[in-house]
Amino acid sequence: MIAEVARAAELEELKRLATEEARKAVAAHALTTVEAFPLDGSVKTLGWGVVEWVEGWLLQPDGDEAGEPYRLTREQLNFVLWFYAVDDRGRFVYRRAVLRRAKGWGKSPFLGALALAELCGPVRFSHWESAGRNEDPRRDFEPVGKPHPAPWIVIAGVSETQTENTMAAIRAMVEQSPLVEAEGLDIGKTRIFTPSGGKIMPVTASSSTQEGARPSFAIMDETHHWTESNGGYALARVIRRNLAKSRDGMARAIETTNAHAPGQDSVAEISYLAYLAMKEKRTRATGILYDSREAPGHIDLSDRDALMDGLAMAYGDSLWVDLERIAEEVYDPATPPEEARRFYLNQIVAAADSWLAPHEYDANLRGDLVPLKRSEPGKWRSADTVTLGFDGGRTDDSTALVAVRMSDGAAFLLGLWEKPEGPSGVGWEVNQDDVRGVVDHAFATLDVVGFFSDVAYWETDVDRWRELHGERLLVKATTKHTIAWDMRSHQGDTVRAVEALHRAFIDGEVPHDGEPRLRRHVLNARRRPNRWGVSFGKETRESPKKVDALAALLLAVMARSRVIADGVLAKRRKPTGRLLGF
Repeated sequence: MIAEVARAAELEELKRLATEEARKAVAAHALTTVEAFPLDGSVKTLGWGVVEWVEGWLLQPDGDEAGEPYRLTREQLNFVLWFYAVDDRGRFVYRRAVLRRAKGWGKSPFLGALALAELCGPVRFSHWESAGRNEDPRRDFEPVGKPHPAPWIVIAGVSETQTENTMAAIRAMVEQSPLVEAEGLDIGKTRIFTPSGGKIMPVTASSSTQEGARPSFAIMDETHHWTESNGGYALARVIRRNLAKSRDGMARAIETTNAHAPGQDSVAEISYLAYLAMKEKRTRATGILYDSREAPGHIDLSDRDALMDGLAMAYGDSLWVDLERIAEEVYDPATPPEEARRFYLNQIVAAADSWLAPHEYDANLRGDLVPLKRSEPGKWRSADTVTLGFDGGRTDDSTALVAVRMSDGAAFLLGLWEKPEGPSGVGWEVNQDDVRGVVDHAFATLDVVGFFSDVAYWETDVDRWRELHGERLLVKATTKHTIAWDMRSHQGDTVRAVEALHRAFIDGEVPHDGEPRLRRHVLNARRRPNRWGVSFGKETRESPKKVDALAALLLAVMARSRVIADGVLAKRRKPTGRLLGF
């Protein structure tokens, strides 16, 4: 009997391990924004010391293993190593971070552990120490940390309920730990003090009471709920101002969030847009660590196997999460599909009036898409045959040039000029010579057979392009002009083209390479019904979320459709005498 029980336990453990390995294998295909931390010494970090401190002192706050030593998952370990990365001077690489994960992933206990590490652990640079790597002296030395001399940790939320989630985890992780006696911690329900004056304290949206504080570290919890109406905007600004004026310049914050709802202008959405601006180099700001893990947008919620795969991708190595239970929540009639995607698959879903949803755009992504073939300047007949679309601005609006390949309809962003974010955007104007150079280079290195351009602000250049390149173009935008397509005076035809492009996206007929700037402009677009049908436009007239690259794509697609409809490409012969087919 004893042997049978032992064998049953062994089989159960083997089953558990097999499930974990299978789940990790599926989760490896999730969409992530942070790569694995390099282990070759090329990036220096205080994170190893922080991890050792956390796992040496803290306890698991809840669940079946409550009271056992707290252990970080691989994902959490990776985040810690990146967050505590330092440069050659021992200064942090990142000044703030966003941790975006699915509901139930374990954000509160994890951030609670980091709050306690900031209170007592080795979270500030002390000195360099040899790591024993003799093969490369440049990578031999590792940073060593020390505790902050006067830590002040802020747990921030727009309500007391928000802050209590993290504070409860913090208390549970430390109350029975020997750390209390070792550090002389004074643990209260709403604060923790150290004998030297260190403290962990919650704050809420009464932001005016925080002006002038000097925290060393802040946790901004569930920022997808932080809006202007509930005081979240003001609280976030005050916290960041207070962190910026720290004496050592090393005070930082971490935001935790689920996938935000576009259009609500939450603090989480603003941070996401700031991260995109930094990633795309539209701002001089740096130092944002944005760590997100989500399921691909094409996951079909009605397919249970696909849903389970998606949940495994989103939850990664949070193996304490019962995915079957989560699936039941997804299928509950009271759970709207968009909420299921946001909270359980960690996907940013479309706003109610979005022209195209993220998963609809991403379904057209082709990982094996053949790159656009260019030629040496002047030898364009050997290059890919394309049509071009151009939409231009001068100051506030963006300027974009898009090519669409005739053979497969694939879209390629050739150029995008955008007003920089922040102070560097004051007084900005597009460099017209740069734009002209990119257009001329496209004609020199691609077989351009059609070119449609909006005319606003660029009338002179559109006429110049007609004079320079008009003879090569096989179709005309209008009977009056080879290139100029005034969207304002051709609204009916433009709207019909917009609807056709939308259908093409839905049917997966607009292959692209995932260029993030083109994706951003397409997803910025909002539905704009009018008497001709449904067009698209910006969120508001003054919105910084531009759609000009989508307009350029539309014009390039219109030109390609005209070439196909007129049948002019099949009639054209190259110098070799071959017919140029599709």
